[in-house]
Amino acid sequence: MRGCLEADVRVSVLDTSPIVQGSTPRQALNDTVDLAVLADALGYHRYWVPEHHGMRGVASSAPAVLVGHLANATRRLRVGAGGVLLPSHAPIVVAEQFGTLAALHPGRIDLGLGRAPGGSRSAADAVRPEGERTAKSFRQQLDELLAYLCPSPDAPVKAIPVLGGNAPPVWVLGTSVTSAELAGELGLPYAFAHHLNAAAAADAMRAYRERFRPSERAATPTALVSVSVIAADDDGRAEWLAGSTRLKVLSRVRGKRILLPSPEDAAAYHYTDDDRADIAARAGSVLVGGPATVVGRLQAVLDETGADELMVTTPVFHHADRRRSYELVASVAERLRPGARRGSGLVG
Repeated sequence: MRGCLEADVRVSVLDTSPIVQGSTPRQALNDTVDLAVLADALGYHRYWVPEHHGMRGVASSAPAVLVGHLANATRRLRVGAGGVLLPSHAPIVVAEQFGTLAALHPGRIDLGLGRAPGGSRSAADAVRPEGERTAKSFRQQLDELLAYLCPSPDAPVKAIPVLGGNAPPVWVLGTSVTSAELAGELGLPYAFAHHLNAAAAADAMRAYRERFRPSERAATPTALVSVSVIAADDDGRAEWLAGSTRLKVLSRVRGKRILLPSPEDAAAYHYTDDDRADIAARAGSVLVGGPATVVGRLQAVLDETGADELMVTTPVFHHADRRRSYELVASVAERLRPGARRGSGLVG
């Protein structure tokens, strides 16, 4: 195995710090640190954590705090937010937080930005009232943040930690053509959440490349897609592990939100034909299988989207199975090849 660092396609990690059935937020965060250390050793390129609020199955709610801790725990890995929910924060505070991180960990910090609420409306309002979140458009908020990250000499207020070259690379995150077009028009790298909206991936990536305007931040289109992957030593075990996320999806469809159940509980559940049809319709974007199966499905995503990089998230119950999944993906990464429509300008 050459490892991800020597592969033709960069492979990275997206980790929500999942709180599974019977676990705790502390255990979930400890598992995230353990997985980041493993990803660093395996040669993964970057490791991103999201921002969610009031979601009992997600421990990652403070990305700036978690990014700093993960950067301290690892040696080489790029660490970042995937992403900060910009409408929930004053742009200058985001610039100061990630400028500080970039100053403390030069060349290793990424700043991904999204516009979703990150939880229920009541949770989003508790973080920042709706009137403040929507007082400016996302484009205006993004322009303001970029101005703080690269201030003019006569700017009346500066985000001091970014001065001296400490501004991290900025990525726009999204699940639609609209976000792709915005990233392209601003000349910023783009991250598409294939695991949330696989059907729109090809159109969004095409729109990004068509709208892209070279900038100081990216000379050519630079894009990654995040994919949900469950890998195991063979197809049968991978399918068994995937039962957990399929039962969780079904429960959400039925109006009941549950923590990720064990594969044993999922296997014991009595599924109806309607249940199986709903699972097939809503959980099909998860790439499940042994190494040979998974590498073929990952290659299909690359061919469809022309992405520069794959970012893998793995929704399994047992942490040991999650570690094994990432080990197996790393072992086949060297077999992945860039898609035909791939951009050529990688950023960080």
